[in-house]
Amino acid sequence: MAVNVPGLLSVLVFYLAILGTGLWASKKAKKEERKCKGNQSEVTMVGGRNLSIWVSILTTTATWVGGGYLLGTAEVIYLPDRGLSWAIAPIGYSLNLIVAGLFFIKPVHKKNYVTVMDPFQEKYGDVLTSILFIPSVLADVFWVACILAALGGTMSVILDIASHWAVILSAVVAILYTLLGGLYSVAYTDVVQLFLVFLGLWLCVPFILESPASLSIVFTAVHEVYQVPWLGSLQLRDVGIWLDDLLLLTMSGVCYQAFYQRILATGSVAKAQITCFVSAAACFVLAIPPVLIGAVAASTDWNQTSFGLPAPYEQGKAGMILPIALQHLCPLFVSIAGIGAIAAAVMSSIDSALLSASSLFARNVYKNIIRRKASEREIVLVLKVCILVFGLLGASLAMSTGSVYVLWFMSADIMYSVVLAQLLAVFFLPRHTNSYGSAVGFATALLLRGLAGEPLLGLPALIGFPGCRLHDGVLVQAFPFRTAIVLLTLAAILLASRLAAVLFFRGLLPEQWDVFKLRQKDSTTLKEVPLKEAAEGSSLNPSSE
Repeated sequence: MAVNVPGLLSVLVFYLAILGTGLWASKKAKKEERKCKGNQSEVTMVGGRNLSIWVSILTTTATWVGGGYLLGTAEVIYLPDRGLSWAIAPIGYSLNLIVAGLFFIKPVHKKNYVTVMDPFQEKYGDVLTSILFIPSVLADVFWVACILAALGGTMSVILDIASHWAVILSAVVAILYTLLGGLYSVAYTDVVQLFLVFLGLWLCVPFILESPASLSIVFTAVHEVYQVPWLGSLQLRDVGIWLDDLLLLTMSGVCYQAFYQRILATGSVAKAQITCFVSAAACFVLAIPPVLIGAVAASTDWNQTSFGLPAPYEQGKAGMILPIALQHLCPLFVSIAGIGAIAAAVMSSIDSALLSASSLFARNVYKNIIRRKASEREIVLVLKVCILVFGLLGASLAMSTGSVYVLWFMSADIMYSVVLAQLLAVFFLPRHTNSYGSAVGFATALLLRGLAGEPLLGLPALIGFPGCRLHDGVLVQAFPFRTAIVLLTLAAILLASRLAAVLFFRGLLPEQWDVFKLRQKDSTTLKEVPLKEAAEGSSLNPSSE
């Protein structure tokens, strides 16, 4: 197969443009750092809290509309056993931003937090924060690997190059401009990337719809021709799975540091809420092109195209249906625009995940645990080293796995099943939880999620939730079991917190067993002590940064 030289050159030009934008933004970041002497790390992590609202909207949208979002939406529409009725991502992502804007902005904005781990460190101290930090960073690394793998597969389809070269090139560019300018480079490159995503995808739509090898998607929506109607169907027995997936997409996003980077970079709660609501609408609009492309792919006689038979689904290439459709159903210049759009979407998510994971380590582990007296310059240096390390780790994972979906699944599932209950407790029920409850909740979530199994990872289910059934010898959880795990974990946090308070404050357990220092030296009542937010561990004062 010959390399697609025009396409390769256009991608190189795109990467140079993005790198140039990142370099320009890094100069703006340095100016801001000079204004905020003694607080350079906050400029790198949250842009000095003065990001304009339009940049905030565009960077938030670009982060959510990543390569997995676009490729996954087209794949679901195209799959014969799924279809539009299972296209949950556009709904879930939009609802996620709406829910976040309504409920999760005020708790972090009013205390001027920098990362999502700050309230955990303030409430539970250093030991538990260092443990809760692990799933959040793992989720970000898996996210980086997922979107790099998606881009590698896409470029290998359209440009006829080895996927690992696309992974390496994309990782190097993203790491470089994120290193140079932090959030400023990430935000302003996102503006350019989102413009390319919008322009590139919508440019492809008319050509895709007019493909001579495809029937009208209006007709194939309800009539079976080359495969079952692309509208799909939702069986009653699958409603629990559908709801679980929807809730996962709706709520897992509020656990990511990438979200809080953007809302904390705005100057007020109102601006942050506007950012969320406008971005929610934009995410839904940008899902329309992949939906249409997936529908056309399901309506195509592939024997009339350069792809030939068997069809992509029969070759196990449904996950790459978006780039396959662009290459075989569009003129060359249109397919090049499409690959630019996908590359832009991927880059806009990689940089966010890299900065997210690095910020968590540099601030909540290095600054607040390892080196409390570290200078701002030292913290920024550690942040940049982390960007490099996490970027290389994500690229390595992307090149060592053949499944993009498994990486995406691991990232979202970790945040939903393990982290969400902790976040809900510390944000909305801080007066009813303590370190013991958080530790028990963490162990409960890990245990239940492991016992529930996961066929994609080859983990057999050892416990069955209501409605579980056997399919090809594998136990399938038809119940919304991840949501059940979240609720059970939250209950465990609250019950264990109360039990610990009773045991220690009534003297039922000796004081030397109180490893989290729950007991206070002052004369407080049993009822009052668990309600004090500063009742334990070391405290983080975000106002004294």
